[in-house]
Amino acid sequence: MATAKQIQYRLGQAKKKLAKVNKELTATKSNVKKLEAQLKKAKAAEKAKPKRKAAPKKKAAPKRKAAPKRKAAPKRKAAKKKAPARKKKK
Repeated sequence: MATAKQIQYRLGQAKKKLAKVNKELTATKSNVKKLEAQLKKAKAAEKAKPKRKAAPKKKAAPKRKAAPKRKAAPKRKAAKKKAPARKKKK
């Protein structure tokens, strides 16, 4: 079984954790309220804004013809090797 000191320590740690979570909770709640207010303003602004008609699309410039490709130069045939000189018979 745990000693009284161990239990006190654990209780203190739990209280610290609870305080931290409560602090985060209040901060998160305030952030949610701010974001909801921003959303409300954005929606009101969208309703008030008159809708514009879509502008007619511009025609694309005519495409240029691709430059003709150069043909590769024909490959040269490799020069034949000379046969080694034969030895003369005596």
